[in-house]
Amino acid sequence: MTTAIYLRQLEVGPMQNYAYLVGDPIKREAAVIDAAWDIDAILAVAAEDGMRITKALVTHFHPDHLGGRFMGMTITGATELVAKLPVKVHLNKREAGMVNRVTDLSASDVVSVDGGETITVGDLPITFVHTPGHTPGSQCFLTAGNLISGDTLFIGSCGRTDLPGSDPADLYHSLNGILRNLPDDTVVYPGHNYADRPTSTIGHEKRRNMFMRFESLDDFLRFVGA
Repeated sequence: MTTAIYLRQLEVGPMQNYAYLVGDPIKREAAVIDAAWDIDAILAVAAEDGMRITKALVTHFHPDHLGGRFMGMTITGATELVAKLPVKVHLNKREAGMVNRVTDLSASDVVSVDGGETITVGDLPITFVHTPGHTPGSQCFLTAGNLISGDTLFIGSCGRTDLPGSDPADLYHSLNGILRNLPDDTVVYPGHNYADRPTSTIGHEKRRNMFMRFESLDDFLRFVGA
């Protein structure tokens, strides 16, 4: 039986980020994923669709996904969201303690989670998939055959590994040891609009995305210059 799901993909900000609204269309509850850049616009879409946001999920702690201070500017995000709604911000446990470096979130605003844990939004289960590499606590969200992949897996590409905290070996294993094992028909929703289409599938990426086709870690590391 197909699980009923509400899923909206919203392009926000000058870095072509995608934010997502994912939830239960029967109980009219949704989680917002990577709410940043324009909180009011994201909340307006949820309101227009008659959805009540009850949770906030974040793929990783970079300010273009979480909000906060970045290169001398402040990006609106989770801090502004929790000021408007009584929601908790769910971050991987490896990054939950880092939010005070870039945001004004308090410890009580944050829920620390780990890969393999599942929450429900209404009656819709969402599973956290820990996929380190782009950052130590990068995580994807798997629900009803859909993968919100953040900056781990893009359409035809993957996240950068030349940033503080990045680890190309971890990213290789996340792509080829974790995400590659998902069913081929899993729909991929990336963290940025970097391709000629907004979604893909795991099967397509396994066939066409070079970063998921290296037979060995050494080959991958040589390609990314690690």
